[in-house]
Amino acid sequence: MSTRPFTVVVAAVLEALVGAAAAAGGLYSLFTAFSGRAASLTSALPLALLGVGVGALLVYVSVGLWRLREWARTPVVVTALFLAVVSYYMFTSGQHAIGGVMLAVALGAGGAVLAPPTTAALFPPHEGE
Repeated sequence: MSTRPFTVVVAAVLEALVGAAAAAGGLYSLFTAFSGRAASLTSALPLALLGVGVGALLVYVSVGLWRLREWARTPVVVTALFLAVVSYYMFTSGQHAIGGVMLAVALGAGGAVLAPPTTAALFPPHEGE
């Protein structure tokens, strides 16, 4: 039996999905750059590098959270806050479906990583306290 709470599993999976989406966006930007469909090659290549790099970093954070590393909590909270802000702008631009999904992921990951079972698993009481 695992000592990993369900809330940690939820937060780690959602963080990994956000990382995969960021990497997929970066790879799509790379594809458009090399297929000639990008409006500007000089902006598509750095965007591709940024997307793949951020995606890899977020997947690394999700693995850290899965392994119950306490340092992984803060990046998950920051990612959730970022997603919530971007979802607001998706709503205001009329892209309600994308904004709704982003807000649901932000609330799910943020709530899961800040839940009491996650806190107890990441920050267990030390002996002698």
